[in-house]
Amino acid sequence: MSVFTPVERAQLETFLERFDLGRLIDHSGIAGGTENSNFFVATERGEYVLTLIERGPVAELPFFTRLLDGLQQAGLPVPYAIEDRSGTALHHLNDRPALLQPRLPGRHVDIPDASHCQAVGQMLARLHDATATSGLLRPSDRGLEWMITETKAMLERSPAPARAVLRSILPVLERLRQQRPALPQAVLHGDLFRDNVLFDGHHLTGIIDFYNAFSGWTLYDVAICVNDWCLAEQGGLDERRTEALLAGYASQRRFTPLEAEHWPDLLRLAALRFWLSRQLAADRHAEHSGVLIKEPAHFQRLLAAHGEIRVGLPLAL
Repeated sequence: MSVFTPVERAQLETFLERFDLGRLIDHSGIAGGTENSNFFVATERGEYVLTLIERGPVAELPFFTRLLDGLQQAGLPVPYAIEDRSGTALHHLNDRPALLQPRLPGRHVDIPDASHCQAVGQMLARLHDATATSGLLRPSDRGLEWMITETKAMLERSPAPARAVLRSILPVLERLRQQRPALPQAVLHGDLFRDNVLFDGHHLTGIIDFYNAFSGWTLYDVAICVNDWCLAEQGGLDERRTEALLAGYASQRRFTPLEAEHWPDLLRLAALRFWLSRQLAADRHAEHSGVLIKEPAHFQRLLAAHGEIRVGLPLAL
């Protein structure tokens, strides 16, 4: 159970007194998170998700509340911070910033098909369209500079196979840092894995967990998404699902020739970013038995497999 800061029933009952949500019925910790503490909360008025923010500067939390409000107003199925009777959306509980949000319907898809991938691509393009002109800005704390620093640090403590993969990606990082290609930008979800999307059958009902959102290249967000939704059983990417996700995205927001040129590099960049962050999390929580540790080597293998990219971006003729 990935709950870093526990919440007792009495504490939650006191917290809920400031809302018009009725009596607390039940609450439980949510398994699967690696950074924040999340709880399902059921009251007389409905079902909600309580998040205690464990990482990141508190000063940036208004960015997330404004982002989600804007996406909801744009018609996207996202959670939003519920205000209490005084109109306050950002709260504190157990010395942690706390947000209470509606629980969205649907379930996570463990084994997606091409239809799921197409729907995810379409929704990601809508998200980028809604945020490209929002005026919201947030730099990533895990951008190119961070990746270069952490890659060099991991090189010094990794076995030979991992060192070979890390050495191969360093020139890509340096080139992207120097060139800073003029790719389309927006506010990105930054973590649109299968466990952050909800479906009812083949109908996409929700996108959750925006706490990694930042401003950056939209193509990078697409690469992050493809690297989780389109995995082949034998390694690398499944061509049919990759094509479906990219086609879904392109049906709402066209790719540019410059994006097509940088697509292989950004697939590698996205794989590296999660290899690094998972390894850091594994090192940090190695002695914490109650914390979900996701396998870092998964993204090491994916990065190595990206030496050959079979599916390019679809470009309008």
